[in-house]
Amino acid sequence: MNQKPLAFRMRPKEINEIIGQQHLVGQGKILSRMVKAKHLTSMILYGPPGIGKTSIATAIAGSTKVSFRTLNAVVNNKKDMEIVVQEGKMSGKIILILDEVHRLDKAKQDFLLPHLESGLVTLIGATTSNPYHAINPAIRSRCQIFELKPLSPDEIVLALKRAITDKENGLGGMKIETSEEALTFIAHSCGGDVRSALSAIELAVLSTDQNEEGIIKIDVEAVEECIQKKSFVHDKNGDAHYDVLSAFQKSIRGSDVNAALHYLARLIEAGDLVSISRRLLVIAYEDIGLANPQAGGRALDAITVAERVGFPEARIPLANIVVELCLSPKSNSAYKALDAALSDVRSGSTGDIPDHLKDAHYKGAAALGRGIEYLYPHDYENSWVKQQYLPDRIKNKKYYIPKLTGKFEQALAQVYEKLTKLGK
Repeated sequence: MNQKPLAFRMRPKEINEIIGQQHLVGQGKILSRMVKAKHLTSMILYGPPGIGKTSIATAIAGSTKVSFRTLNAVVNNKKDMEIVVQEGKMSGKIILILDEVHRLDKAKQDFLLPHLESGLVTLIGATTSNPYHAINPAIRSRCQIFELKPLSPDEIVLALKRAITDKENGLGGMKIETSEEALTFIAHSCGGDVRSALSAIELAVLSTDQNEEGIIKIDVEAVEECIQKKSFVHDKNGDAHYDVLSAFQKSIRGSDVNAALHYLARLIEAGDLVSISRRLLVIAYEDIGLANPQAGGRALDAITVAERVGFPEARIPLANIVVELCLSPKSNSAYKALDAALSDVRSGSTGDIPDHLKDAHYKGAAALGRGIEYLYPHDYENSWVKQQYLPDRIKNKKYYIPKLTGKFEQALAQVYEKLTKLGK
């Protein structure tokens, strides 16, 4: 007999059976209110693989009295959708659960749109891609969008215990003893992916012999062999990738060495040296800046070595530069000053360039009008002379606000303060 996988059999049939996602299905939350009011609107559920998008869609549909069908935007064709719509016309309404909804092609989309508009079809789409980027606006505008989160270890353990004791769909018909350590190991090794966790416990049970009393004992050793490598889901083109990169930079900016190394490890595990390199160079100038001017060059040196040697050795120079950047003083004064200047330029706060700064080579001296001569700083002591450089309209504008971080920027701040006083 070809029995379906445990993860499939344990899918919740009603909304109150859903584990996790309490921000959506908890008491008084939006999806619970929809089901209670018996008023579903078209929606898109998105999040990482294995966290229950299709299961929740099925449970939501199963909690209503409306017929529902499940299709896949890639596998099923337009004819399959036509059959669903015909069934909906016969019953007055139908729910279409559509896996990989981001892969919906134009022909299928054009066919579905009028039926979504009329309310004949209520779409519950499921996708691992960010719908704001991956789904056509015509479909997206007709749907509410809900983000699903990876399950916590405690929620994973709850799902495992339910599967072990469920006699109808789970493993409850077998005599199984599991240690808390084994369940906890799975829960922490599956990366919030309940499908992976259920597959691991199923394999552990089916591959473990009964003892003399007919009991299958599952310990940490048994489940370790079923999870050869800690689950690590990292799509270089997905939202999770950019979340890791963001956390990586923010950890360095916050001087948290341990967190920065953790996120670096995730990026290395994904094999994405290009993104690591680019982000390190940005960090060196955006977050370290004038507090440690050598950081940019040192980051580039580390990246060059990493690219030359490749993984796994590339991790060594990367680790060195990440620790250095983390523990360097931080300053964003230079680029914040430029951003302030850009803001003025873009808002029209500019003004005419002072005549003595204009290029006189092609105009002739007489063309300068006011006759104010440009004072050449190198002809003066310390290469400085008092004269106006900003346009009259913003002549007193101050963009640069130094930070007293490392010795370098402190020295710059002293020079800046002195010149500012002299210019008054």
